[in-house]
Amino acid sequence: MQFTEQELGGNVRKICEDETCTVFQVKDDSGEGLMTVYQVFKGCCLIYNDFHLKECCSGFKPNAEIFCIDHCREGRIEWCMDKKRYVYVESGDMQVNSREQHSSKFLFPLNHYHGLTIGFDIAEAEDSLLHVMEGFSVDIKKLRSKFSPDGHTFIMRAGARISHIFSELYDLPEHVRLSYFKIKVLELLLFLETLDVPAGGEERPYFYKTQVDKVKDIAALLTENLEHWYTLEELSEQFSFPMTSLKQCFKGVYGCSIAAYMKEYRMNAAAVMLKNTQDSVISVAERVGYSNPGKFASAFRSVLGVTPTEYRKSSD
Repeated sequence: MQFTEQELGGNVRKICEDETCTVFQVKDDSGEGLMTVYQVFKGCCLIYNDFHLKECCSGFKPNAEIFCIDHCREGRIEWCMDKKRYVYVESGDMQVNSREQHSSKFLFPLNHYHGLTIGFDIAEAEDSLLHVMEGFSVDIKKLRSKFSPDGHTFIMRAGARISHIFSELYDLPEHVRLSYFKIKVLELLLFLETLDVPAGGEERPYFYKTQVDKVKDIAALLTENLEHWYTLEELSEQFSFPMTSLKQCFKGVYGCSIAAYMKEYRMNAAAVMLKNTQDSVISVAERVGYSNPGKFASAFRSVLGVTPTEYRKSSD
């Protein structure tokens, strides 16, 4: 399964290649990412994805019938299902689809995404599997129909079964990678063959575009003035968003509560100020909304692992 720059889209270019892998760079106004592609066997590739982007337009248009399995190690992907509904793939999740709706814009709510993709050119892979392991009988075309009927996407929540299969793929010595990839691909196909697909196709709930747009507007409001603290009641009233739905949708988009999101955002903003200015710790605390230095220090340590003073010293 080989990819060309033309297939992958205008914002993707090959930057290096050797006998074991090819590295492509994805570039967008909001950042860039790398895709490191290994050929496991004819018709099957494994791709390590490392993106530091806010959003990315994908122009990928496969020229064959394909089947892909994605695992998210860190970060999140916002996946538009039908221009009205959104679903989110988060850390530990597995996604399975046919890439029929892949040519579109993807957003990364946390501005980064790290994981891997196992892709199959079905016609080529079915022939190759006959020679990879004698007696191996998994039908990839049936798996595609099972998990991605009519181009739909199946998402399985993070759990021990998924972790067992994927975790070992992220830290392999170079000299055993290609052989180990084959073993893990076969294990994954057997796992999918025995897995039941719930009614509706995905285990993770979806959110409507109107809800997602409101949540993003709320996040923008919260982060533009860090000195101000908004209550949930204020946000619910200002955006005409029922509080229960607001909390559920915010967590669906960003993976955590509003309080947790803002705590991390404030502390990371404070870390930048401590590193790049000579402002006092008290002044930095006030600029991110903390009038009590002790509470600020405690919050900073819970996010960054050190006190503000220790962080500033380590940055000198």
